[in-house]
Amino acid sequence: MPWSGEQRGFVIEAFFKNAECVIATQRAFRTRFSLNPNESVPDRKTILNWLQNLRATGSAMSKKPVGRPKSVRTPENIAAVRTSIEQSPSRSARKHASALGISDRTVRRILHYYCNAILTVVPPNGIVWSSDEAHFHISGTVNKQNFCYWAAENPLKIHQRPLHSPKVTVWCALSSVGIVGPYFFEEGGVTVTVTSNRYCEMLENFLRPKIKEYENNDVFWFQQDGATAHTARCSRAVLQKMFPGRLISLRENITWPPRSSDLNPCDYFLWRYLKAEVFKHRPRTIEELKEAIRQEISAIPLDMLAKVMENFRERLHMCVARQGNHLDDITFKK
Repeated sequence: MPWSGEQRGFVIEAFFKNAECVIATQRAFRTRFSLNPNESVPDRKTILNWLQNLRATGSAMSKKPVGRPKSVRTPENIAAVRTSIEQSPSRSARKHASALGISDRTVRRILHYYCNAILTVVPPNGIVWSSDEAHFHISGTVNKQNFCYWAAENPLKIHQRPLHSPKVTVWCALSSVGIVGPYFFEEGGVTVTVTSNRYCEMLENFLRPKIKEYENNDVFWFQQDGATAHTARCSRAVLQKMFPGRLISLRENITWPPRSSDLNPCDYFLWRYLKAEVFKHRPRTIEELKEAIRQEISAIPLDMLAKVMENFRERLHMCVARQGNHLDDITFKK
């Protein structure tokens, strides 16, 4: 990250005052600039680099290149970021940047390219089906399978999943023209893990016939996140036949960016809405919980879904404007 001249000067001064001890210098830096424990401080390599520059040039500042700076958003860097994300979809943008040796800002700018691609490639008459699954517990909590569901009351507070609470795993796909679902991943009435084989079975036997019920399904696009079951070879083969050239997913026509709960309509609307409505029924058994989920999904009006998907495109525009940063101050309004 860029460090100011004041910060560099303080580090040099603190380094010599603390008997050339890097750890003591970092502690003094954190105290001087009132940094939280999670905020970055100059690492050992950076500090020693500044000292080397000082001895060689009389300044701790790096020599600025002459002429127009070279863009780091090259096709090679974009390809490297995409490969890194495909290999580790749950890794944060900062960690991807560190591993690739480019700035966090550059990675986020490359990530925002994905949002721009959706806005550019998906035509105005294209209908996007946003899909996902979540765990609904009898205890009244909702958890995403791959990362935490954010609370409706306080977006910065997460729900902790009870250790042995009975649950159902429900899958849905929503769009401006309706909702496909719920589909419960279970065998013999018992909730099971979502594997690639079970996901393919759902796509073939549940999603395919449901999608065919809609007219003009040749303008449908399908969006999913990068969960392993979703991006397995067999799952991708099924989806490529169902939505040829119209997939928004990892390794597909348009790559869905990782860790993007603020862009996925299922995350920022559906699971939150269902949590508020389903548990008003106070279900005491799994069957009562499933029936409450079915009732509340069927009761969602089409005009609400239309607003949700309008909000989806607005969020894509805002993500582009914010250079790929999360939209942590955005909430969906009915």
